Amino acid sequence: MITITPKAAEQIRTAAKEGELENMPLRLAAKENQDTGIEYGMGFDDKGPSDIEIVSEEITIIIYDEHVPLLRGTTLDFVELSPGEFQFIFINPNDPAHKMGTEENASS
Repeated sequence: MITITPKAAEQIRTAAKEGELENMPLRLAAKENQDTGIEYGMGFDDKGPSDIEIVSEEITIIIYDEHVPLLRGTTLDFVELSPGEFQFIFINPNDPAHKMGTEENASS
């Protein structure tokens, strides 16, 4: 359902350790935005009664059940965008912005 890359998992573990949150699951959230596709959020949180729980790369992920359709098939990665600038990115086949980028690349 959701995949975390080894680099993203390493960074998540580092952030959890620095924040003394090693036992907290990582919450992923998604919201449709008419102008830009899907907006994402993430942070450490307690599991709620309507949360879906999955594990990827030994990271426990929780997602509100209503966000699952937007996040299905997503990969969370941690990449260097430019020298010294690292960021989490969501690679999501459900995101219209992702599909446009794929179509543009296919036509190049």
